[in-house]
Amino acid sequence: MKKTILTLIAVISATCFIAAQENNIGIKQNNNYSKAKALQSIMDKYTAKDLPGISIAIYTEDEGWWAGSSGYAKVETKTPMKEYHLQYLQSVSKTYMAVAILKLHEEGKIDLDAPITKYLPKQYHHWLKNGSDITVRMLLSHTSGVPEYISNPEYTATILLTPLKVSKMEEALECLKDDEPQYAPGTKYRYTNTNFALLALIADAITGNHATYINKNIFIPLGLSNTHYRNEKNYINNTNLVDSYWDLLNVNKFVNITPMQKANVASMVGDDGIICTPADAVKFMRGLMEGKLLKDSSLKAMEQFVKNDEGRPVYGLGLINFQVDSLTAYGHGGGGIGAGCALLYAPQKHAYIFLATNVGCVWDGPTPEKANAMKEEIWKTVLQ
Repeated sequence: MKKTILTLIAVISATCFIAAQENNIGIKQNNNYSKAKALQSIMDKYTAKDLPGISIAIYTEDEGWWAGSSGYAKVETKTPMKEYHLQYLQSVSKTYMAVAILKLHEEGKIDLDAPITKYLPKQYHHWLKNGSDITVRMLLSHTSGVPEYISNPEYTATILLTPLKVSKMEEALECLKDDEPQYAPGTKYRYTNTNFALLALIADAITGNHATYINKNIFIPLGLSNTHYRNEKNYINNTNLVDSYWDLLNVNKFVNITPMQKANVASMVGDDGIICTPADAVKFMRGLMEGKLLKDSSLKAMEQFVKNDEGRPVYGLGLINFQVDSLTAYGHGGGGIGAGCALLYAPQKHAYIFLATNVGCVWDGPTPEKANAMKEEIWKTVLQ
């Protein structure tokens, strides 16, 4: 009898733990959200054969919060994707980095129009042949012309030959010392990850540790308890972090590359590196757009979009200008070896959306195409 009671207690405790874990995403879910059924159907359609897992969170002024998921966080053990699972933000992390730089500007510690050599430690100046001609604002808007470290052959070889090595960003950027600028600073736009890696090093020089600064000035004020970025020694090994997959041969068959994904993300600063729940990503965007992080003048500066070669406004200071049918929206996208995501705010609809999948979306191929199609369907369903 005693054994039976103990077994029952154990079962109840485990059930309560799982329930608490599932509800620990810090939102009040609207179980009557009008588009829940349609969104769940879209996710289920794509996880049936095209994507391992999907997770989304939505907030609208009219209907409040809704979060949902489909597929698997880990395919091999059939672990269902849940809303409490942590997702890789990939390049969405750039928006957080931009907010940190703009907060330092508000504190009088950075002049956006000063040359970056004023703030970048001297031991790094030799990386760039024209650093004195590049301003902080140019880094934020991808108009600096600095070379791209991700496409540097030496960096690429390092990733291929030592895929599980966690490198220092200084090692990656050292590869650029012999590279020519892509173009004269301030003359055009070209999205380049190096810009935000340099911003992180500048923020480190000013604050001592840019990740600690982001935690103190962004995560804590907004109550982002399910968001992590170098604020714990082994943050990338969080047990709630999803496994990562890659359609290596572009044949719609996935291989688990979790160790490689973790090492790659752990190596990146400023341009990548944050993990969080979908709800926390939306909370961040709401906090930003509702003026809880920056002054109105800084937010307006973020929304001054530079134009691409076709003349379309595409990028502000850490924000992408999206067009969803006839709607304009702001946010950022992200793609990695084993993940893809997007964060969006549509002011006309007073709607915020974050979606993520745990399969590589950084290179072209049938799987990234499916992920993009899924993203478009979800955006249009929410915003119609």
